[in-house]
Amino acid sequence: MSEAASWAERHAAAAMAWDTTPNPFVVAACRKLRPGRALDLGAGEGANATWLAGRGWQVTAIDSNTVVVGRIQSHSALLNHPVDAIVGDAVSYRPRPATFDLILLSYLQLPAHQLRLAFQHVVPGLAPGGRILIVAHDASNLDQGWGGPRDPNLLTTPEVVAGVLTALGLEVLRAEVVRREVPTEVGFHVALDHVVEAVAPARDQ
Repeated sequence: MSEAASWAERHAAAAMAWDTTPNPFVVAACRKLRPGRALDLGAGEGANATWLAGRGWQVTAIDSNTVVVGRIQSHSALLNHPVDAIVGDAVSYRPRPATFDLILLSYLQLPAHQLRLAFQHVVPGLAPGGRILIVAHDASNLDQGWGGPRDPNLLTTPEVVAGVLTALGLEVLRAEVVRREVPTEVGFHVALDHVVEAVAPARDQ
């Protein structure tokens, strides 16, 4: 096999291994929302960002991994739903005030003080009436669920997240633990996540 053919095979294998399926909790929470401007903080492989772009959202995706950011840019462009993917730190990133109608944090597992800082920095970026959506591995998953981080410092609860968002002036609409089935070679395991949704005050409030 030639070197060119070998590299083509490696790229094809990598593309097949890249999961482009959006998170089901993100889909459920966002599919009825009116498209606007969205920020995906800690975008990972970009499945959620690309899905949102395909539904008419103008999406900015932030991730610290330069390779991942490049893949999000190229993959979304191939689908004709370009995402503005940017290399950046999820904790220190500060959007322009009142810019986004949706801010998404999907499995951005950080120590508590860093997660609090990330919230403090991005919440001012919500437009009036804008929504923030957090999906994460729940602290209860450590003992009662499957997979996810084994470091308890990277896990929290919906009550703690809701408290932080309330202190930042948002109205919490939902804060609950949810079950997620994870397929494996021997069947399904159940992971415990949490979903928190909150909105910024409308302009006339």
